[in-house]
Amino acid sequence: MDSLSFKTISLNKATADKQWVVVDAKDLILGRLASNVAMLIRGKHKPGYTPNVDCGDNVIVINSDQVRLTGKKWTDKEYVRHTGYPGGQRRATPKEIVAKKSSTILVESAVRGMLPKNKLGRALFKNLHVYAGSEHPHEAQQPKEMKF
Repeated sequence: MDSLSFKTISLNKATADKQWVVVDAKDLILGRLASNVAMLIRGKHKPGYTPNVDCGDNVIVINSDQVRLTGKKWTDKEYVRHTGYPGGQRRATPKEIVAKKSSTILVESAVRGMLPKNKLGRALFKNLHVYAGSEHPHEAQQPKEMKF
């Protein structure tokens, strides 16, 4: 019996088939969108998934300003950050974050929370590109449309 016929094939950075995908976030619920995007970035939808390698796709999320939150999350949910100084804990609701900065931060923080908390997770997060409108500068990569 040939023992090599049972060898598990693991991908590496050179053999990973990375593609570009566009996701339209219009009228999608934030958490469900984030979990699907995190799965695409991680590469779990591919048959050659390897847990310790960046084998996922580059994901472009458009229309992040039209994402939905259910219930009273626009006013009751809180994002907590710390300035680094004593007593520097700051809280903000999604409504305040969108008014002050941008709606892209909501999608980015939701996806970041669903990725691994290590070097690989930080590298995977660089494969996410979020835009508030329907335009993006990645047309040269010929991304495929993905529906959820």
